[in-house]
Amino acid sequence: MNVITVSREFGSGGRELGKRLADTLGFNYYDKEIITAVAKELSMDEAYLERATDSRVLSRIPLHFSRTLTRPSAFSLSNSYLLAQQHKIIKELAAKGDCVIVGRGADAVIKELDPVTLFVYADMPSKIKRCRSRADENEVLSDREWERRIKQVDKSRAENYALFSPAAWGDMHTYHLCVNTSNIEIKSIVPMLASYVKTRLERNSV
Repeated sequence: MNVITVSREFGSGGRELGKRLADTLGFNYYDKEIITAVAKELSMDEAYLERATDSRVLSRIPLHFSRTLTRPSAFSLSNSYLLAQQHKIIKELAAKGDCVIVGRGADAVIKELDPVTLFVYADMPSKIKRCRSRADENEVLSDREWERRIKQVDKSRAENYALFSPAAWGDMHTYHLCVNTSNIEIKSIVPMLASYVKTRLERNSV
């Protein structure tokens, strides 16, 4: 079983990179499918669930993943429970076979599987440009507003990651490879990344 995880700064193009890499390698690709699976299992609204699991409120709730979890009532459903369910789904998807998993702290969640771990980042002007190009036509924000949003999302990701990993989100020592996508067309670097990943996977299998 070969697993690749892609952690990424908001606006860095990590999602596109993960999808193109999965297509090139012929691997399954999991991103929003994780939230979809959790929402279906809990009979919850997918959009609400995604907001809840991305919220910084998680950093204020102690998590105890070693305990056996039973499904709580709708009134007692906590973000810690939602995060635990998300991790369960990630492990189930990874166990199905070769795949690329984007975000959700998957590198830490399935660390025991020894995945190839990538971190995708970019400078702020590049991230703002990418966010604006993909935004809804009614979402008109200034550069300052985009920068504020990008920093908020990345802060949330770092805080949530710290709940279940001793490593720091974005620390280069945590990943096998950090990829700077500033002023680069994502599809142009995927062949090189695929070659690197194949070499790393071959090394892991020895």
